[in-house]
Amino acid sequence: MKLQLSELKKFRQYLHQNPELSNQEKSTAELICKKLTKFAPDKIIRNLGGNGLAAFFQGKKNGKKILLRCELDALPLYENNDISYRSSKNNIAHLCGHDGHMAILLGVAEKLAKNRTSKGTVILLFQPAEETGEGAEKILQDDKFQKINPDFVFALHNLPGYPKNSIIIRKNIFASASKGLEIKIFGKTAHAAEPEKGETPVLAVSEILEKLSLLGKNPFVETIQNNSSNDFQNFTLLTIIHAMVGNIAYGTTPGYAEIRATLRSYLENDLQKLSEKTLEIIRNVSQKNKLEFSFAWKEEFPNTKNDLDATKKVIDSAEKLHLDLIRPENPFRWSEDFGHFTHKFKGSLFGLGAGKDHPELHHPNYDFPDEIIETGIQIFGQIIQNTLEK
Repeated sequence: MKLQLSELKKFRQYLHQNPELSNQEKSTAELICKKLTKFAPDKIIRNLGGNGLAAFFQGKKNGKKILLRCELDALPLYENNDISYRSSKNNIAHLCGHDGHMAILLGVAEKLAKNRTSKGTVILLFQPAEETGEGAEKILQDDKFQKINPDFVFALHNLPGYPKNSIIIRKNIFASASKGLEIKIFGKTAHAAEPEKGETPVLAVSEILEKLSLLGKNPFVETIQNNSSNDFQNFTLLTIIHAMVGNIAYGTTPGYAEIRATLRSYLENDLQKLSEKTLEIIRNVSQKNKLEFSFAWKEEFPNTKNDLDATKKVIDSAEKLHLDLIRPENPFRWSEDFGHFTHKFKGSLFGLGAGKDHPELHHPNYDFPDEIIETGIQIFGQIIQNTLEK
């Protein structure tokens, strides 16, 4: 059964129109499974780490195992595109291109169905919950995955801002580590006419926000000099994403507050140090103001560290296909939970250019460019050949 490129594009657009959030990708997984069965894989494992699934294509002889990964989930964001296949769900949209990544891996399945490798096994993994940083870790902890134990793992991500069909690759660290922080601060309410009789977190929140904004090498605040730069080996960044004090009650001095932030860095040690310094600030300010606090870490991503051997296979594949190779000087600031795989297996994450003027990832006007699907299939096909045939 052959899946034409035009059909792949139509299917990608159908996925775009029918997105599902992290850990809710049941219908998406079922659709993918139906498409995969047409290519007669040797085995399909379902419900991996939740809604994930893996298809196995075995070569004519035994050999190495290579795993290629894409993502199933969409984002809890509003889409503002004027297209016929715009998301049918309010505030849920494929604004990161996971619909396109799925289409690419289905194209790889088509190629493998027509022409099996001479040796080795290719595993196509459709992973849930990448956006929340949960999916990869859940799959690695799933008993059904333990027997797979791949020799190499690879994944791509489309990257706006780079020429279409270019390959963006870095040795060593490709993407940052990051984690979310939820802070709750508890005081005592009082009448707004008698604020001295309560314990309000208003001033404490103000001080915490100011001090946290000084942590890390914040590239967005040029007027603030980083007084702690010597404490970190490389790039660190703390971004306040939410702050709230009390409720709208004009007769009440607030007694409760919340702050949420995202911490990120290239290096795991720097992220640990940034985390400790952040909690130290919150603890000291809270104690000074006679307040209690609690905290919780959310959506934790390790950095994505590319193996040198695996990365060379990507570079050799791009050169064989005469694709433009771009090697950024620094790692990307965003995070990808594929780092869980590259910390455990030899692997590499690389970028596929989506267009220099293409809307950025997570932008309300973003839509995956169908013109790069074929290149994604070709580069994965060449990586398979370079890894298993040699």
